[in-house]
Amino acid sequence: MKFVRFNQSQLGLLTDDGEGIVDLTDRLGLTSDEPLVEYMEGDYDASEYIDADADVDVSDVTLEAPVERPGKVIAAPLNYENHIAEAIADKDITTDEWFSIKDKGYFLKAPSSVIGPSENIVIPFSDRRIDHEIELAFVMGEESKDVSNDEAWENIFGYTILLDISVRGDQDRSNRKSYDTFTVVGPCVVTPDEVGDPQSLDLELAVNGEVRQSENTSEMVYTCADVVQYASIGATIEVGDVITTGTPEGVGPLADGDTVDATIENIGSMTVGVEERDVSFADVDVQKHGQN
Repeated sequence: MKFVRFNQSQLGLLTDDGEGIVDLTDRLGLTSDEPLVEYMEGDYDASEYIDADADVDVSDVTLEAPVERPGKVIAAPLNYENHIAEAIADKDITTDEWFSIKDKGYFLKAPSSVIGPSENIVIPFSDRRIDHEIELAFVMGEESKDVSNDEAWENIFGYTILLDISVRGDQDRSNRKSYDTFTVVGPCVVTPDEVGDPQSLDLELAVNGEVRQSENTSEMVYTCADVVQYASIGATIEVGDVITTGTPEGVGPLADGDTVDATIENIGSMTVGVEERDVSFADVDVQKHGQN
């Protein structure tokens, strides 16, 4: 099944052709502003509506992030071999030598940075490099603490596309990657039975029609389950938390007016615009305590 959240608080299933939505909200009696989380936590079954006629066309609704405000967005650093080499060679990407989730752990992105595919990425500073990163992500359907690798696979509800937008520089990752609009999630969450092997999916990102990133998830250093297992050691992963798995090589800067097309095999595609604020990072004035 392919779940979508639309028009703020409606939950639906995408039809097979991807053009229509079967509205589950009234059919299942969902009342929460986070209907996918309500669905995962409750005793609901949407499978009987898979073949129902569409209630609305995708083109007539606003597609939102599947989970509007996840409790946590957990991200794996440098998780593709080719991106590791790219990052080490380009000091704009990282000033560190090679490291992995085992060396430095995961990092967190602010839940307030999450948007859906119907919104634009907003570049906060005109004088900083802001890069795109396409990633396979997933939504957790079960609470997970100190889980094994096998349990981790079982606790994943479904898979989605995530764009991890990043300011380059020396600041902490969670700072550089947590600006508003810097976590684009969508267009749907696809259950494991329809995804197939999540470690064998082609992904592609193009900017203004030019392909910049193209890879298969088989090239990950750590699998989806590895990331869950590691993260669950230090924190309880909750229903609705979003976990993302790193990006392959080909990251590059975004500019005002760009159009980003992102696709992952067996999941779908989304197109996102880019706009820029007329603000210079060099002009930002942060005063110390006691100064006027």
